[in-house]
Amino acid sequence: MSQAIDDALAQRVDAFLLKKDTKAGSLIVSIFGDAILPRGGVVWLGSLISLLAPFGVNERLTRTAAFRLVKDDWLVQQPDGRRSNYALSPIGRLRFEKAAHRIYAANTPPWDGQWRLLSLSPHTATSLRDALRRSLFWQGFGQLSGYLFVHPSAAFPAVFAALEGDGLQLALPHVMPFAARNPGLPGLGSDRDVVASAWDLEKLGQDYAAFCTRYRSIHRAVQALNGDERGNVPNEALAFKVRAMLIHDFRRLLLRDPELPDALLPQQWPGLEARALTRAVYRFLLPASERFLSATLCLANGSPLKQGKRIEQRFLPSAN
Repeated sequence: MSQAIDDALAQRVDAFLLKKDTKAGSLIVSIFGDAILPRGGVVWLGSLISLLAPFGVNERLTRTAAFRLVKDDWLVQQPDGRRSNYALSPIGRLRFEKAAHRIYAANTPPWDGQWRLLSLSPHTATSLRDALRRSLFWQGFGQLSGYLFVHPSAAFPAVFAALEGDGLQLALPHVMPFAARNPGLPGLGSDRDVVASAWDLEKLGQDYAAFCTRYRSIHRAVQALNGDERGNVPNEALAFKVRAMLIHDFRRLLLRDPELPDALLPQQWPGLEARALTRAVYRFLLPASERFLSATLCLANGSPLKQGKRIEQRFLPSAN
């Protein structure tokens, strides 16, 4: 069975390398958040180059992408002699921690029944309104009208911090936050009508279904173990590669997902299967991939990056 697991992992790696739309900067963001943040959020550039090489990203592309992430305030460069470490900026850490809360949750959080609304001033310049729309879209907001955006559970402080991180500080005085509950009066629009008006879930559902198709062979191989993984330890380097690809693909879907409560989702919503699949495959790959990272990652002075204690809790139900 171990060989069957490794074969399934290797096939997924080969398929990933055939893709032409994977950007180095986006992949670095995924790997930084998944593998480096739990180990302190600082890494030697040479380690980062080594991690990205198997994905077809050469040294020049890695250096260029890291430089751009510094300019975009995701990372900061920390020279150490003739070498350099790259660390999360304060805004970058906030972005990563917010994303991690969504990515590694065991389940979609329960809904309190209140919609989070952001109303833009009608005097907002068109260019500024368009920039706000793009930023809010990538936070999962839907649009009810030209000036009104909606989300089922967004935390306003995190929303505004993300807007600031996107360089939209000047837009914040034009944004008015509200929370509202649908009274459920007969003959009037329901919560489901809000969903239908604000989001087009068809494309997102198709992309979730395609994600499940890509990783289903690995999921089935893991399920066949029935929880008994003795003697079925995957190749460590392969485990890391597929873990990185899995989270990269899943993260990019979640960026567009408003995480609607189950009661408001379409029947047989593929996003639920995608989360269950990601949870099972990630948990299986975690021990082997962490051993690979412990042997590979270091700081510019050669100090290894130690495994974080909380990483073992990813995709497990909260103790609270």
